[in-house]
Amino acid sequence: MRVLAAMSGGVDSAVAAARAVEAGHEVVGVHLALSTAPGALRTGSRGCCSREDASDARRAADVLGIPFYVWDFADRFKDDVIDEFVEAYAAGRTPNPCLTCNEKIKFAALADKALALGFDALATGHYAQLVDGELRRAVDADKDQSYVLAVLTRDQLSRAMFPIGDTPKSEIRAEAARRGLAVADKPDSHDICFIPSGDTRAFLGARIGVRPGAIVDASSGERLAEHDGVHGFTIGQRKGLGVESPAADGKPRYVTEIDPDSGTVTVGTAADLQVWGITATRAVWTSGVTPDEPFDAMVQVRAHGGLAPVRATATVVDGEPGIEIELQEPLTGVARGQAAVLYLPDARRGDQVVGCGRIATTASQPTVVPSP
Repeated sequence: MRVLAAMSGGVDSAVAAARAVEAGHEVVGVHLALSTAPGALRTGSRGCCSREDASDARRAADVLGIPFYVWDFADRFKDDVIDEFVEAYAAGRTPNPCLTCNEKIKFAALADKALALGFDALATGHYAQLVDGELRRAVDADKDQSYVLAVLTRDQLSRAMFPIGDTPKSEIRAEAARRGLAVADKPDSHDICFIPSGDTRAFLGARIGVRPGAIVDASSGERLAEHDGVHGFTIGQRKGLGVESPAADGKPRYVTEIDPDSGTVTVGTAADLQVWGITATRAVWTSGVTPDEPFDAMVQVRAHGGLAPVRATATVVDGEPGIEIELQEPLTGVARGQAAVLYLPDARRGDQVVGCGRIATTASQPTVVPSP
């Protein structure tokens, strides 16, 4: 097959490309220029897409003996990922930009261009597995990225390759060293790639501006403090609230609700964070077939969150595919804008993604089933 290998300049994508070559595919490497003004160097493990990263990717391609190109996707990345990220926070949601990038850039814009140029598949360094066309968790649970890939459609997955998902990260680094790849010891990227400073609040503030509002207590309605904008908060947040006085019971306060229209941020107790139901929109079913009956599953609501048992039902929300999710035990810190990813529940196949949707609303009380 003709395979386009997306090479970020890190160790994972370099080894993924190497394995594609070793498997006998005709491989071409490509680095995506996602910044209109890329920095010369990375800041330790923060950020990506610097000129240093492009050079590292080129050197890896040279070692592998494959053609290499840099493609400019900066404008598309700004429109589809950065702008959406800013708009979501301004609206009181908490987006996952990695998921959006996979959905709209890597496996849409990039994959479409690859297909138009005659490539059969796109290989990336994501930690996930494809087994008989089904998306599954990576062997390395700590590095698993199936959550941020769950948004991919059946058609997109059919053209994807995840060559390193069957191997722990430590072995990937050792393999890179054996192959003579200079990125073998390069630090992993952390935080949000387009915010190398790591200061998300400052990044958003510079683009959204000051939008004053109040921080109020969930139980008493007392006005506790003022803030400069709802973009500085997310559901479940405990630190950086700017509230000077402690709660009456001395326990920590958490953000429990964000109202972007009034600018009100509500804080309460850990118990106030409990969620028993989730309505998700923009549903994607990994099999390509919408389930016609309610089914049992496990849900994950954060990229590095745990799993909880649920009953899920495919539905229609505001005219588009959605999912109603009833939790069998409460979850906390469930934020609008994040993805609710469903996995099969049983032990043998609990690593398999069923589908996902974007969290639109939550319910704080369990569903009451009438007695027969």
